[in-house]
Amino acid sequence: MEIRAGVRDDADGIAALHAESWRTAYAGIMPDAFLSGPLDDERLAVWRGRLEEPPRGAGLFVAVDGVDLLGFAYLIPRPDGRLLLDNLHARPGRTGGGIGSGLLRHARAWAAAAHPGRTVYLEVLRANTRAVSFYERHGAVRTDERTCVFDQGFELPELEYSFT
Repeated sequence: MEIRAGVRDDADGIAALHAESWRTAYAGIMPDAFLSGPLDDERLAVWRGRLEEPPRGAGLFVAVDGVDLLGFAYLIPRPDGRLLLDNLHARPGRTGGGIGSGLLRHARAWAAAAHPGRTVYLEVLRANTRAVSFYERHGAVRTDERTCVFDQGFELPELEYSFT
């Protein structure tokens, strides 16, 4: 497995993996109508937009095995001075094999070098217990709890975790 910076040509593959990951991880958590709806097109628009004009200071990293996309991590600076780990996904069926851990290590090392002194944090749905356990195993500490309001008209409890 190799981890490299994501590029514009990765947008379609990242979008497809992102939608697949949400359908797998959020089944029974997010409404079925949302997960079975136009999620592929919505994720594609998001990732093409992000990679067409990347936000200043953002970092996108992909894990690949040859030409196969195994996972990705995306960090973005926030107005409060912290860095949001907005996405960390490993291909469904390949979780538990070190892809997520490798991406997280890489993303945190990049954050420390590119944005020294800034806290890296993330938001995770409370019901996504597998992800919560993953982040806690990797040293993240819960720093907040709130409700995530989705544009599609539903709300879910969310936890914030930070790496110190």
